[in-house]
Amino acid sequence: MSDLISIEPATGATLWTGTSGNPDAAVASARAAWPGWAATALVKRIEAVRRYANRIRTGSEELAELISRETGKPLWEARTEVESVVNKVDISVRAFADRTPQRQLPSQPDTRAALRHKPHGVLAVLGPYNFPAHLPNGHIVPALIAGNTIVFKPSEKTPAVGQYLMDAFDKAGMPAGVVNIVHGGPAIGKQLTANDELDGVLFTGSAHTGIALNRQFASRPDKILALEMGGNNPIIAWDTSDIHSAAVLIVQSAFLSAGQRCSAASRLIVKDDLYERIIKEVKRITDRLIIDEPFASPAPFMGPVIDNETADGLTESFLALMSHGGKPIKHMARPVAELPFLTPGIIDVTQLEERPDIELFGPILQVVRVADFEEAIAEANNTRYGLSAALIGGTAKHYDQFWSSSRAGIVNWNKMTVGASSEAPFGGIGLSGNHRPSAYYAADYCAYPVVSMEAEKARARIGIGLKDDINGEEDGSPAAK
Repeated sequence: MSDLISIEPATGATLWTGTSGNPDAAVASARAAWPGWAATALVKRIEAVRRYANRIRTGSEELAELISRETGKPLWEARTEVESVVNKVDISVRAFADRTPQRQLPSQPDTRAALRHKPHGVLAVLGPYNFPAHLPNGHIVPALIAGNTIVFKPSEKTPAVGQYLMDAFDKAGMPAGVVNIVHGGPAIGKQLTANDELDGVLFTGSAHTGIALNRQFASRPDKILALEMGGNNPIIAWDTSDIHSAAVLIVQSAFLSAGQRCSAASRLIVKDDLYERIIKEVKRITDRLIIDEPFASPAPFMGPVIDNETADGLTESFLALMSHGGKPIKHMARPVAELPFLTPGIIDVTQLEERPDIELFGPILQVVRVADFEEAIAEANNTRYGLSAALIGGTAKHYDQFWSSSRAGIVNWNKMTVGASSEAPFGGIGLSGNHRPSAYYAADYCAYPVVSMEAEKARARIGIGLKDDINGEEDGSPAAK
């Protein structure tokens, strides 16, 4: 009997049904396959993941439509996600060669010093629902290239996309047991991460779950743990003559993917004398955003959030900000009562005595007015998170000050907080991660360095600190006869 049901956010229709898997069996399968996969030549492992990428490319429109149906994101955005999945393979091949190269090191005569890298073993990959293909793929592909085997648990909110990826690996001829999938909710995830046969966990999701994993593995330094968590990201609007472009960057940062990006701008920090002009234009553009089902025409800017529970929580959060003194600039609304569509909410929280330092994973933008640039930076850093931050406007001197003072892993100037390049590392500090950035730097946590000193023959002597040999031997050679 099915205990998992995936519902299309935009329609309420059932998309997929299935049953929770057996994490222990999946780990055992991966463990059995690991020696053979690790011993497979690197070129063969790369060929295997390229066959997988070709499968994804061949079915790109099918996968894009599935992503749109299961997440509610517009089809145009789902297509960009599929493109990222395909491109990840070549990027990961380059990154593995760049970040984990084999090379000779300086050494003594008749000795070879070498640096090589080894895979960890069996890795669990826990995927999120907002980018259900791209983000787990960003862990899985580099880990496979490095020689690890995988147990993949997709989000229980997007199991159909996770299963599609698994089927693509199977159709690409990936050896049995190298990539395994286990469906289920939080209980299955806990059972998976508790399995002692795992050599590590690669996680993308909320800070709450990431902290729980960090505690769970606190006494296990032998296991690799890569945490890619959320953000409470600031975007500062400062002196600029192009109010429209500034407002566009703010709206895109806050409301792309219905605000369901870990790098989305949650807080807009505005200079006092710029406030009226910036807010007027941000609201004008936001009022024009098309919010509709993924396949609508004209194409929507954003679709619904993932489910009604999430929409209810975001609506309650907006009301809570109001009740504590926030002044609504644009009210958040539910245009379709029974479906999780939300209109973006914008609220001035300058007067709040305590601003909540939480990740509101949806289309809510909090606005704070400040008098000077030092106050703007202090407000930007007023968070336990540290993923993404951006400055819109200002001078090169302002940006230098902003860059050097910002507590974030991504710091941009006159660019969005979202849309990071896969050719660069992606990660943050504080509650945004544990110093294991993903994307281009994923290779760093998928293999560990091994340094070797090697010689064809054993030649050694002790030149100092020995007593005279009473047997007449010297330096290990027989005494003269």
